Amino acid sequence: MSSDVTLSEELTDDEWLAEIQAFGETKGFYRPLGDSHAVIFADNSLKTLLVYFDTVQAARASNPSGLPQPIRIAEDLGWSHMTLLAKKATWFRDLRVFRYFDRLVDDAFLEDFDRVVFFGVGPNGYAAAAFSVTAPGATVVAIAPQATLDPAVAEWDDRFIAMRRTSFTDRYGYAPDMVEAAERVFILYDPRVELDAMHAALFRGANVERIRFRHAGPGIGREIMAMGALRPILQEAGAGTLTATAAYRALRTRHNYLPYLRNLLNEVHAEERDWLTVVLCRAALERKNAPRFQHHLELAEQRLLGSGRRLPESRSGTAGG
Repeated sequence: MSSDVTLSEELTDDEWLAEIQAFGETKGFYRPLGDSHAVIFADNSLKTLLVYFDTVQAARASNPSGLPQPIRIAEDLGWSHMTLLAKKATWFRDLRVFRYFDRLVDDAFLEDFDRVVFFGVGPNGYAAAAFSVTAPGATVVAIAPQATLDPAVAEWDDRFIAMRRTSFTDRYGYAPDMVEAAERVFILYDPRVELDAMHAALFRGANVERIRFRHAGPGIGREIMAMGALRPILQEAGAGTLTATAAYRALRTRHNYLPYLRNLLNEVHAEERDWLTVVLCRAALERKNAPRFQHHLELAEQRLLGSGRRLPESRSGTAGG
């Protein structure tokens, strides 16, 4: 199977995994890690390795008709990549996964690569951070990761009650401690999603950069992929040039991403902020033909004028629509 893989959206998860297994066996290897996890490795280069964690459902959603988006990016860049897949969200808290990474350390496997990038979103972002300890000097890119689900530390996070029976205090446990040996750690999150922000605050240290993406919402990982920002972020991470400035530059694509602009419009409209609604709608209409923004622009301008207020100046320096 070539790297230009087409996968039908009609496949069952088991059928999709069979296709991914065939891809892995062609490019490197596919190995089950018990009933719940598997690892796929593609041997493309010793220069850069992407270590990517995901669930089957989220991986499929990132690119419904082909390889998961992070794998596709690694393939396009000529990188080697190792994907850890879970059949459901497990945070990869499984002894078989622990033993697999133990073997990688014992065999000095990750040391063969010039640069290693760990990546994941949410529970898989937690895993990317936690297992990065096996590759000192790696770069970690984690989107809205949990730091831990240990109730003694994160009792306030009530989203994953069923995971409280799972130990986060033994090996590869507390993600903020596990990233201490990484060269750089980038935590992307929406500070308005309170629980995500609280987890992000637990990641500290001189090697940690917290990248704030306001108004992305709880689906921040999906949004970053959909608007095309993941590729430049991973590419710079793999080149060793990713900085906070570069990450924010990549996230500027949100200004042309209609779902993000709609989220922002919903918020300023709900708060009855007519001045900001006018500014936002004008900016959106410069980029998109969006009747909804035209409608809200006209309403907001009418309300401002009706209350005796001036309209925001246009870019030409004059007030008006």
